[in-house]
Amino acid sequence: MDKSSKVYVAGHTGMAGSAIVRGLISRGYVNIVTKTRSELDLLDQTGVKEFFEQEKPDYVFLAAAKVGGIQANNEKRAEFLYDNLVIEANIIHGAWKAGVQDLLFLGSTCIYPRDCPQPMKEEYLLTGPLESTNEPYAVAKIAGIKMCESYNAQYGTRYTSVMPSNLYGPNDNYSLESSHVLPALVRKAHEAKLRGDSTFAVWGSGNPKREFLYVDDLADACIFLMERGVSEGMYNVGLGADVTIRELAEIVMEVIGFKGEIKFDSSKPDGTPRKLVDVSKMNALGWKATTSLRDGLVLAYQDFLKGAQLFQNRS
Repeated sequence: MDKSSKVYVAGHTGMAGSAIVRGLISRGYVNIVTKTRSELDLLDQTGVKEFFEQEKPDYVFLAAAKVGGIQANNEKRAEFLYDNLVIEANIIHGAWKAGVQDLLFLGSTCIYPRDCPQPMKEEYLLTGPLESTNEPYAVAKIAGIKMCESYNAQYGTRYTSVMPSNLYGPNDNYSLESSHVLPALVRKAHEAKLRGDSTFAVWGSGNPKREFLYVDDLADACIFLMERGVSEGMYNVGLGADVTIRELAEIVMEVIGFKGEIKFDSSKPDGTPRKLVDVSKMNALGWKATTSLRDGLVLAYQDFLKGAQLFQNRS
């Protein structure tokens, strides 16, 4: 990648996309193309096709997606499947039609089987049943991976896929209805602290284990792959270590300063028992995450506080 190359970041207002834009700017890239939803509806095939024909970017980061936590995934299964399939198909096909040779697609570790051996290696894809609560989203992401592989095989493109572990950090979604576990815990603990509560509720048993990756580390990995000219394949990106939900809640309490106790709601689903990715492929290329979970949580909480009043006003 040359610093003057035209780089399109799809989904630049989201957590991952905005981190990629920050990462590109910090590295001196000066020709970054972004479009808001009002400017370009990624569900509109004709609009996406015309955009690529006009802009003809040199590189594409496909970070646009409909995302959410267990509740949102389970209740809006059709939306998560349809929206993500259409966004991927429109961008990947539109990029190819416009002659874009280099594209990086952001997937998710939910693509791996529910009872996948740990840590999860890239070759474990499609070796077992998916977790039922987010199966539609996972199926859509698997389709995106296979689109990249298929276009590479048939058309000689250089489309790569990245599977990040659970992301958190600036520009996260802290809605209690649609957020992932970490931002939900941050908001719950913060509001419990403000109210002076003695407890705050955590979904499930607290026993499942999850891996969390600070979003700027993900952005660094994506740009690293593109700058190295990695031309194909699928790469796990993670911290390389996981914690139980109970341990996560305890770290959140410490960072926020909540002195009460955790109350687990066992009537709520746990989801996949464990999700730890094998990051040996990325490590072999020379990349490794650098932000610890606690350090990242401090930064994430600082970002949360900037919008905390907004959440309180909506409650």
